[in-house]
Amino acid sequence: MSLVGRLEDLSLSDIFQILSIGRKTGTLSIRGEKGSAFIVFKNGLIIRAETDMLAGSIGDDLLRYNLVKQSTLDLAIKVKKKLPHKSVAEIIFELGPVSKDTLDKITKKRIERVVYHLLLLKSGDFRFELDNIDVSHITDIGEMGWEIIKGMSAEYLLMEGARVHDEVLHREMESVGELSDDYKPSKEVYEDWEEQTIAPERKDISALRSLSHELRFPNTLSEITLLILRFASDIFQRGVIFMVNEKTFAGLGQFGLDVEKADERIRDTMLPYGRSPFLRGINERMQPFKGTLERDNVTEALVKELDGGWPPKSAFFPVIAEGKTIALLYCDNTPTGEDFSETDGLEIFISQAGLALEKALLQKRLQELQNKGKS
Repeated sequence: MSLVGRLEDLSLSDIFQILSIGRKTGTLSIRGEKGSAFIVFKNGLIIRAETDMLAGSIGDDLLRYNLVKQSTLDLAIKVKKKLPHKSVAEIIFELGPVSKDTLDKITKKRIERVVYHLLLLKSGDFRFELDNIDVSHITDIGEMGWEIIKGMSAEYLLMEGARVHDEVLHREMESVGELSDDYKPSKEVYEDWEEQTIAPERKDISALRSLSHELRFPNTLSEITLLILRFASDIFQRGVIFMVNEKTFAGLGQFGLDVEKADERIRDTMLPYGRSPFLRGINERMQPFKGTLERDNVTEALVKELDGGWPPKSAFFPVIAEGKTIALLYCDNTPTGEDFSETDGLEIFISQAGLALEKALLQKRLQELQNKGKS
């Protein structure tokens, strides 16, 4: 499928929704009077975006946040002249001063800025090439950016773009008085707003914004638990989610475990939590716990499966559906011993996940009743 046209006939928001709902993979190229841009989609999520409407490259963003030195950026730019198929971000990563995680965080903020500027375009040409995510041939923009590991929701970016637009208008109203109906903020106004408001966002709130919408679509336990693990992996260094069956925890999935065949190992794990007053209490209280993990035979068996030494601090998050705990998320930062960051967003998301599971269970029962009636 190739999608070709003009923004006057099909708006950027309409294009985003088509590609998001259809979970398309490919590259969207846009050319307008104010500049050019490309956005790479993977299964309906945005994984890369760049435009010549933004001043500087992602390397300049890293420099602004004091994540690289000027000498490193200069070297990356010099290398790029010899290797034009590589981006400045890729070269900086290979040079070693920044991690993939850091590049992902900076890139997500840059993708937001790219989309905000594209939303200002009212005219121009667009082309979407299905299944083509290679951007090395795009030369008119000059910079290819960085491909993030976990894609960003197109719907979220549109909503954030609308929010930024409204906030910019509000700021202009306060400074210059009443605006005409056809007033449109300039690119410079947006850049001024970014400089005034840009600040590191709490990990849990950022993840809540980007993943909450996805909770509307999954309707199976496996899909919902994967979303919970994705969310938690943005906050904690490792975690395991268990299915709660009467007095037993059965492993469902994990992230961050440095053990051989980690997924298979966790799925083979079954813990008799009923024999642990500590774990039983968490399950029955149905409230998150963050603190010291109490030692008993069952918690020792849990730590053995994690294979990383006794955690200095642990966190448990029950997933509640139909008035009881049906799953339990365990997380810690044992690999580095870092303290926990805020988890309010994760707790809200897990509460929403419980409601989504209730809906899925209800739909399953209704389907079973309908099938029974037909037979």
